[in-house]
Amino acid sequence: YHYLSGSMATETVQRRRPQQQSQVAAPGDGGSMSNGSSREAEKRISQKNDPLSRPVHRPQDSLFSSSSGWTNYRGFFNLSMLLLVVSNGRVALENLIKYGVLVSPLEWVRVAVADFSFTNCPNVALVLASNLVILTVFVTERLLERGLLPELFAAIFYPLLICFHLIVPVGVTLVLQGNPLYSSGALMIFVIESLKIVSYVHVNYWCRCAVRAAKNAAAGGKKGEEKIVDGEQLTSSDALQLYPSTLTLSNLYYFLFAPTLCYELVFPRSPRRRKSFLIKRTAELIFLMFLMLALIQQWVVPLVKNSMAPFSDMNISRMVERVLKLAVPNLLIWLIFFYTLFHSALNLVAEILCFADREFYRDFWNAESIQYFWKTWNIPVHRWALRHIFMPMMRNGYSKKSAIVVVFFVSAFFHEYLISAPLHMFRLWAYYGMMAQIPLSFVTDHVVKGGRAGNIVVWLSLILGQPMSILMYVHDWYLIHYA
Repeated sequence: YHYLSGSMATETVQRRRPQQQSQVAAPGDGGSMSNGSSREAEKRISQKNDPLSRPVHRPQDSLFSSSSGWTNYRGFFNLSMLLLVVSNGRVALENLIKYGVLVSPLEWVRVAVADFSFTNCPNVALVLASNLVILTVFVTERLLERGLLPELFAAIFYPLLICFHLIVPVGVTLVLQGNPLYSSGALMIFVIESLKIVSYVHVNYWCRCAVRAAKNAAAGGKKGEEKIVDGEQLTSSDALQLYPSTLTLSNLYYFLFAPTLCYELVFPRSPRRRKSFLIKRTAELIFLMFLMLALIQQWVVPLVKNSMAPFSDMNISRMVERVLKLAVPNLLIWLIFFYTLFHSALNLVAEILCFADREFYRDFWNAESIQYFWKTWNIPVHRWALRHIFMPMMRNGYSKKSAIVVVFFVSAFFHEYLISAPLHMFRLWAYYGMMAQIPLSFVTDHVVKGGRAGNIVVWLSLILGQPMSILMYVHDWYLIHYA
């Protein structure tokens, strides 16, 4: 059959050859070139129709081999998304069939209003009282700038004041036995204020040092005419013309409300407030908060209640099954919380205050190491830790590893501070989880050495670590209050 097909093709070419030659040779000039072109065309047609002239095999790798260079797996990504939707849709349907509709916004309002009192909601009085500490810091800075107080006084007074600012709310929370949700919100405000106070006094100390150095060198007089542009990187010479004019209550309270933890003499400012942007962020904030509460009430609460027996009986297999079952809704709620806080809420506050620096997060989802994740998912905290812990320790001769350990220790302390005090129990699960990031960071940096494996380790730490900590705290809470 192939022989006959080849013969027929050859005859077809032979029959067409005179017609092709006549068509090519039609122009009067260039006939020899036309004949050469026709012969090449005939050769190509002959090879095209000759099965022996077309090889089937050539050296090449399978697409799944890393040496193939193939990177387009978009179809598998689409398949994974479909499987994720189908599997979680089945879980959601199973939840509805088993428990019915548990979401009740009226119940949220009833609980919130019922618990809203001074004993159950101490954060209102506490936050109002925190203004006394803020005013104390302001007055102290004015006295330090005028030289009425020595720097040694500031070095002793400020650490004691910040410890007082953090300890008193915990004492009030433990004595009043308030609602854990409200108490956690109050303590969060005190933590933010404490970090901002540290940055405020630290930057003003640097400014005083720059002013004293300029006076000693008698070289700062001519630089006062330089103009500072919003958002420009400030230097010691810039501080000479801005400080102490920045020591005002309005400047301090703008910093306290701004979506940043790092104080600067001049913040980058946006020219106007965009109404459409404000409406979008507000709508997102309301909708996503409702969605998180609905997912918690409908999906998480039943899972957590059903997990108490396996954890009390130390049934390992059932404990693992509970952790894995809670992992998906927990990660989903965590991602929604991240978007709600770091995109919707902080952008809303920044737009209201015309605060132009909107880099509240980076591509943490691509993190190939634990260190990169903690550097990118919460930029305000990372900047504060880098500026006021890591770099000062490095300048004072400490090693990089020591500085990293201290940063994780401070983070672990505040994580535990925001959980144990409102729950009135100190189990240190959040502290252990944060400190475990140090050896895990070593694994991603030196064992798996980043890459896709490192990114998988980072996601596994989030998928499995958080639900395990949640179940441990809820289990201990259940034993204390209901066992």
